Amino acid sequence: MSKEELTTNHIEKDTIQSDNQTRENSMPLVELSHVEKYFGKLHVLKDINLTVNKGEVLVIVGPSGSGKSTMCRTINRLEPIDSGDIRIDSKPLPQEGKELTALRAEVGMVFQSFNLFANKTILENVTLAPIKVRHMDQQSAQSLAMDLLKRVGVDSQANKMPSQLSGGQQQRVAIARALAMQPKVMLFDEPTSALDPEMVNEVLDVMVELAKEGMTMICVTHEMGFARIAADRIVFMADGQILEQGTPEEFFEHPKTDRAKDFLSKILTH
Repeated sequence: MSKEELTTNHIEKDTIQSDNQTRENSMPLVELSHVEKYFGKLHVLKDINLTVNKGEVLVIVGPSGSGKSTMCRTINRLEPIDSGDIRIDSKPLPQEGKELTALRAEVGMVFQSFNLFANKTILENVTLAPIKVRHMDQQSAQSLAMDLLKRVGVDSQANKMPSQLSGGQQQRVAIARALAMQPKVMLFDEPTSALDPEMVNEVLDVMVELAKEGMTMICVTHEMGFARIAADRIVFMADGQILEQGTPEEFFEHPKTDRAKDFLSKILTH
């Protein structure tokens, strides 16, 4: 069985697509206009223009070094831009201070590495931000955390330390921790790339469920099976530019650019 089949073998495509069709006329939630970014002399983002609607699942694909992760990280200002404009829910991205902290509370992010606090239990990892940032009382935060841990299938691990969990379990906890802030949009920066192959499915399943539930998601991934099944729209990047975008069917069956055709010919034959 191919890797793509492994990552999608128990996902109902028709169910997700029917859910996705209800989102098409939503209002813009994330807007990037003429975004430019340099690392020294290296021009990593070139005139990026992108709009993501509320409830939309946007999947960003492309070769390594194309600027995918950098673009994702600019959305909550983990990477500041050199020029252009980024708006979340029609509001300009704050530069710093309390306004930026408040913005980051609205934008959940899951990284390649889990970044759990090693000295805190799983439950404490999930409740920390709602208590400290949202000023939620401890009982409410714990109730929310247990609901989310159950949602991602690790509620039985609540009192364990991160080191006692597998990589896949830790990444699911990281997703629950991000959801605990009740964000407007979730950013995923290659969340399965650091996992052993047998743990990839359990994380992708959680992401697919979020997509079905209508969470606004921007996902950088090499998992083409997930992209085919869960995405409303696929953005293809190379050399710091968005070269094309379209539905999964359009991108996988009828890629427009030679660069996309070359990328797909390499990644889908293995």
